[in-house]
Amino acid sequence: MTTFGVRLRDAMHKHGPVCVGIDPHPPLLRAWGLTEDTDGLAKFTDACVEAFAGRVALVKPQVAFFETYGSGGIAVLENAIAALRAAGTMVLADAKRGDIGSTMDAYAHAWLGDGPLGTDAVTVSPYLGFGSLAPALELAKANDRGVFVLAATSNPEGAELQRITGPDGRTIAQRMVDDAAAANVGAEFGSVGVVIGATLTEAPDLSALNGPILMPGVGAQGGGADSIRNLVPAGDLGAVLPNVSREVLKSGPSVTALQARVAELADEFAFLQR
Repeated sequence: MTTFGVRLRDAMHKHGPVCVGIDPHPPLLRAWGLTEDTDGLAKFTDACVEAFAGRVALVKPQVAFFETYGSGGIAVLENAIAALRAAGTMVLADAKRGDIGSTMDAYAHAWLGDGPLGTDAVTVSPYLGFGSLAPALELAKANDRGVFVLAATSNPEGAELQRITGPDGRTIAQRMVDDAAAANVGAEFGSVGVVIGATLTEAPDLSALNGPILMPGVGAQGGGADSIRNLVPAGDLGAVLPNVSREVLKSGPSVTALQARVAELADEFAFLQR
């Protein structure tokens, strides 16, 4: 099988670079006229799958909004993952997993294995040390899957840790990017991506990454084309995946309206692939 990185790059060229989130948080369920239970969750998720399957490069379910409903919510997520992947659409589980040893190995097998939650990629937190991600990185490579490493997030609390400068003059966020880049050495286009907030005022140096750059915070949170241009050098823009969730989902529950908004955003960010 072709590596995750190459498959993702090809999907970005085919559908545009936008990554669309499935974030069924309670206010959005209410706005769609749905109940805050597994029935409402399933109707919301089914509409998203119908709207996005075969139309976007990457779909990113926010795992927490499914976990909150227990086993019923997880069943809805499993069905969505299966339907999207069956349609040829790549799925990124936004699980932000991070632990050590056998626990990290278990997380890796849950999200990057062949079980019912197996996806094309998963978000991971390196803040127990980048080396703690080894089980996920190794399984992703073995299974031609991907990981997206949290590097420079846009939440105010993140800066307290991520912008600390070490003895070598690099911030912790820069070290995370550099370690991800090291994992991609020799690849045509790497399968280890990073997460960089689109609303930041500055970003780490991404020039050596050779992998995808997921940029949440686009749309409702204030990020957009200009902020991406300010954060990412022109030569690296082709690796950027703007992540939009509320900006698209507020167009629901109409599947047609969701598809129309996705098409508009694909046009807006088409410059990234030129």
